[in-house]
Amino acid sequence: MAVEWSDLRVFLAIARQGTLGGAAKYLKQSQPTMGRRLRMLEQAIGQKLFQRTVDGFVLTDEGAVVLAHAERVEAEVLKLERQLAGSQAELEGVLRLTSSEWFGTYVLAPAIAEYGRQHPKVEIELLTDARLYSLARREADLAFRIMPFKEPEVVSRRLLHMDYAVYAPAGTPAPRLDGKGVRLVTMDGAFAGMPDARWLRQMLPHAEVAMRSNNREVQARLCAEGAGIAVLPRPLGDQTPGIVAIDIGETPPGRDTFVGYHRDQRRQARLRALLDLLIARLAP
Repeated sequence: MAVEWSDLRVFLAIARQGTLGGAAKYLKQSQPTMGRRLRMLEQAIGQKLFQRTVDGFVLTDEGAVVLAHAERVEAEVLKLERQLAGSQAELEGVLRLTSSEWFGTYVLAPAIAEYGRQHPKVEIELLTDARLYSLARREADLAFRIMPFKEPEVVSRRLLHMDYAVYAPAGTPAPRLDGKGVRLVTMDGAFAGMPDARWLRQMLPHAEVAMRSNNREVQARLCAEGAGIAVLPRPLGDQTPGIVAIDIGETPPGRDTFVGYHRDQRRQARLRALLDLLIARLAP
């Protein structure tokens, strides 16, 4: 029996994504390739690893056994890759970052542009969506989050404290202190417990929620279009045309932003150079 790591990698992707199409998209390969590599692995092992159902691929008992071993193999391969990458001293190669969309646009983009001018041989890839990319699996090298990192192998630090403000379209009269007649643009239900969203409801208890979105840039655009007032991070609100910060008696709570990377990457020169630049630009 000859089992190759590349086939185990395909197996893990199918097990995690549940479909050949999802695995193909994740590994950036074709769906027929996924099916062919899975058949080769099953032939090498002599066992069916998945049940094909209408809802996708479900592990067989034998597949569950293979999964446990494949995950251990993956952990060792990724550890080797991280340590080799971390030992590189030259400032070239790929550096993958992950953050929220607005943070990537209004905070990271200027710093990344400066970094690119200083180190033109480093290719920066910035992933901006709600997914939490895995640092252990090298889905990202640097991650930026508004919550502290809990992964045991991640080195993290508080990067900055982000100030927030209340914004309204330019020329909007100051709202009544009780919020009557005020329309709000705020977070959707899944994020209604965020500090700024709770603060806004407490400050303007009689205000009417007009629009909700989990996307800060959408909130800013709705505010500029006159849909209502909104609490926004200052880098985003201050750079959005047509809206201005207003005073409703108190300042909304800000949020800390944390940066993290896997401990095996701590000596990677290109990562350290970017981290040093970000700390110099952003850290208090």
